Amino acid sequence: MMKNHNMSLLALILSGMLALTACGDDGKDGADGVNGVDGTNGVDGQDGLNAGEVISTAYKAGDVSFTIDPAENTLAGSDAFVLKFSVTAANQVGDAKPLTGLDQVRVYSATAVTNTTDDGPSIYWQSNGSMYCTDTGMRGDSEACTLTEDPANPGTYTGTWEHDGAATIMSAEDDLGAPHRMMLRVYNLTDAEGNSISDKVLETFTYLPSTGEMGVASGKDTVTDAACKQCHGESSETGKIANIHAHHNYESVENCIQCHNPGTQPSEEDAAAGYVFDLPAMIHRIHGGEHLAALAQYGFIQAEEWAEIKYPAPLYECTVCHQGGDTWATEPTRAACTGCHSNIDFATGAGHSEFALAQTDDSQCAACHESGALSPIQAHKVGKQAEYADLLTVEYTAATVADDAVNVGMKTVTVTANVTFNGAPLAAASDLSVLAQARTLMGNIDSNGEVHRWGTRPNLDSGTVATAGVLTLVQDNVDPTDAVGTIYVGGDAKYCVTKAGVAVGCDASDLAFTSDDTIGANIATAFFSLDSSPVVESRYVVDDTITVAQDKCNACHSDMNYVKRGHHGVHNFDQCMDCHNNNYPGAHNGFDNKDLATSVHYYHSNDTVPYPAPAGDCTACHKDGDALFQADGTLTSGRKAIEVTNGYISPVAESCHACHISEAAVAHFQSNGAYVVGDEATTSDLPVESCATCHAEGKSFGIDKYHKM
Repeated sequence: MMKNHNMSLLALILSGMLALTACGDDGKDGADGVNGVDGTNGVDGQDGLNAGEVISTAYKAGDVSFTIDPAENTLAGSDAFVLKFSVTAANQVGDAKPLTGLDQVRVYSATAVTNTTDDGPSIYWQSNGSMYCTDTGMRGDSEACTLTEDPANPGTYTGTWEHDGAATIMSAEDDLGAPHRMMLRVYNLTDAEGNSISDKVLETFTYLPSTGEMGVASGKDTVTDAACKQCHGESSETGKIANIHAHHNYESVENCIQCHNPGTQPSEEDAAAGYVFDLPAMIHRIHGGEHLAALAQYGFIQAEEWAEIKYPAPLYECTVCHQGGDTWATEPTRAACTGCHSNIDFATGAGHSEFALAQTDDSQCAACHESGALSPIQAHKVGKQAEYADLLTVEYTAATVADDAVNVGMKTVTVTANVTFNGAPLAAASDLSVLAQARTLMGNIDSNGEVHRWGTRPNLDSGTVATAGVLTLVQDNVDPTDAVGTIYVGGDAKYCVTKAGVAVGCDASDLAFTSDDTIGANIATAFFSLDSSPVVESRYVVDDTITVAQDKCNACHSDMNYVKRGHHGVHNFDQCMDCHNNNYPGAHNGFDNKDLATSVHYYHSNDTVPYPAPAGDCTACHKDGDALFQADGTLTSGRKAIEVTNGYISPVAESCHACHISEAAVAHFQSNGAYVVGDEATTSDLPVESCATCHAEGKSFGIDKYHKM
C-alpha cells in the first residue's frame, strides 16, 4: 500500500512539470504607476493623561472628597434611578486629583418625615434603605446598580439601574418636598502599598429632591458632630468624630440616623435587656451608663455592655450635647425620655409619677412637660450649675503682713475680700457656716511661678465683717520666710441649693442640689505682694507656661466643678493648683504624686476614668499649636522636678509614665537621665532630661509623630 502511494505522488509531480513547460513567456513587469493623491488625515486621537493627573489610591479616608449635583441625579421618587458624582483624593503633596478605578459604592437614603400622628416627634427620620452599585451591576447573586466611570472625565461616575422594577431606594410614596439625607460610601479603596483604608470612606449630604437645593435644614439635627467631638475628639484620619467603636467608624451623627431611627426597634428580648436603637433614646441610654445601672434597685434597666460607661458631665446638662435646635426641649416624647428614665412602663403607668399615668401615645406629653417645672430645661436644671456658682462671690482685694502679736518671731497675714451671699452683701461671717466647705487657699508663688501651699489657712467663716460685704481674714503664726514676696489667695467652698435657688446647708429640705451634687463657688484666685516686690503670677495662669486650655476641659465636663464636686468646690486651674502642684508631695488616688499633669494624665489613661477620645489625641486638652518643650529641652511649664514622698523625680518622664508604664519604658526614662519613683533624687535641682533630643516636636521620634498635637 505504501509503494503504490509513492508511485502516484511521482506521477503527479511529473505531470505538473509538463504543464508548466507548456505555457509561453509572460514578459517583464511593467513600470510602476504614479502614486495616487493622499487621503484626508484622520481625526487626532485624545491626548493621554499626564502622569500624576489621576490617582487610584488614597492615604486616608479624610483625603477623599465628593461632588454631587442634585440636578444630575434622581435618587428619590418614582422616576428612573440615576446616580452621578465626582470624587477626588489628595496626592502625596496634598493636591486633590480625580480618584479613578472605583468598582463599588453604596448609597443610603433617609427622609425627614413630617409626623401626622400623636406618636413621636414632629419630624422623624425614615430609612429608604440602601443599595450597592458595582462595575458589573451585580454583587454576588444580588442585583446592584451599574457603576460606570466616564473615560473622558476620570473620577466621574454614573450609576444606573439595569434590572427589572425600581431601584431599592426609590419609592413613589416618598415625599420629594421633604429633606432627604443621602450617604455615599466607597468600597475597596487602598493606599499605595495595597493596604485597605481602615476607616469608612463616606460622604453625606442633605437636600430637597423637589428643588435640588443642597444643605437644607432637616429639622432633626439638635446634636451636631462638633458637640460629640468635645469629648470624643476629632479623627485625624477622617476629620469626623473619633473613638466611635460601634460598626467601626460611622463617625457622624448624620451617618447614624440611616439605621438608628424609629424604624429600628429592639426585639422583646433586647428591650428587656436594656437595649434601645432609635438614636435619641439610644444615646441617652448609652450616656446613662453606670449611673442607670446603679439604679437597678429602683427599676431602671441598662444594657450590660453600656453599664460601665462613665459619662464625664452631669446627665442633667442637656446642652453639653444639644447645641443645634430646641425640639429636644419643646417636644417631649416617651421614647426620648425612657432613654434615661428606663424605669417607666407607659403601658401600665408604673414609674410615671406618683399617679402611675399610663400613656398610649405622646399626645399628652406636652401638657405637663413642654413648659414649667416639669419641662426638660427646668426638670433637668439645665444651666443652673453655672448660675448657682455665683450665689457666693468672693473678690479678694488686699493682703498685708505684720508681726504676730502673740507668736514671737512669726508673722500675721491679713486678707480682705468683697463678699456676697445669696445675692446680698455678706452681713456676718457666721452666715457662711452653712457652707458644706469653706476653705481658703493660700501659699507662696516663687520667682519661677511655682506654687508652695501653706499648711494652715483660715476658713471663710472664721473671718469678721465690720462693713457689710467686706470680709477680713487673719492668718497668724506665719513663718517669716513665707510672709515675703508673692502670695496667692483663693477659695474652695461648696454648698447645697434649694429648688428656689437659695444656697443653704445640705441638711435643709426641698433641695435641687444635694450633698451628692454640691455647687462650688466660682472664686477667682488673686495674687498679692507682701513686700512691695513685683507680683509673680502662678504658671497655671500665665498663657506662656500653661499648655492646657480650660475651655476644652469644660467643653467635655460641662464645668470643672462637676469633676471635683465630691471633695472640693472648685472650677479653675488656679484653684486646683493649691493641691495639684509639683511641690506638694504625697500619694493621690493611687498615684505617687499630686502634680496636675500627673493626675490628669493618669485619670485619662486608665479604666478608673475611661477616656472618651483617642489616647494619643493631646489636642483634646492641650491648646492647639502649643509646643510642650522649650528650646533647652525643659517643659513649657518650666517644671524641673516633682517632689514625692522620698525625694524628687523628673517631670518629663513622669508625664509620659502615665501611659507608658512598662518596665522597659521606665528603664528607657532612666537611661536618658530621668529620676523615677524608687530611684528618687535628693535635690530638686535636677539635670534636664534628654527626652527632647529625640521626642520634641519635629524630631525623628517627636511626640507629634505618634500623638495628635
